[in-house]
Amino acid sequence: QIQPVESGGGSVQTGGSLRLSCSASGRTFSGSVVGWFYQAPGKEREFLAGFSWVSGLTWRADSAPERFTISRDNTETTVFLQMNSLQPEDTGVYFCAASYGLQWPKVQAHEYEFWGQGTQVTVSS
Repeated sequence: QIQPVESGGGSVQTGGSLRLSCSASGRTFSGSVVGWFYQAPGKEREFLAGFSWVSGLTWRADSAPERFTISRDNTETTVFLQMNSLQPEDTGVYFCAASYGLQWPKVQAHEYEFWGQGTQVTVSS
């Protein structure tokens, strides 16, 4: 099993940047799909972007800000979410999730079996 662990959240002012990291916690993401999700206060969890370690392909939600970019390292242990020009409406909890299997893209929360605990991002004006 993979246990995703997020890090890199925090408090920034409008216009700032953060890079979130999702690590495989002592394992690798080899053979899996990793996705980033966002949950605003009081709202449903939303898919942002995903990456397949099998195909090397990335995909993103139409609603995901162009300011957000998913990337990965070369050791199959970490997936990043670079967030630039942050706005107050980006405030919320960001989750990393992983799933084994050869199907992609995966954009629904129920398609991912393993979830991190989330990292809080707060953007102040």
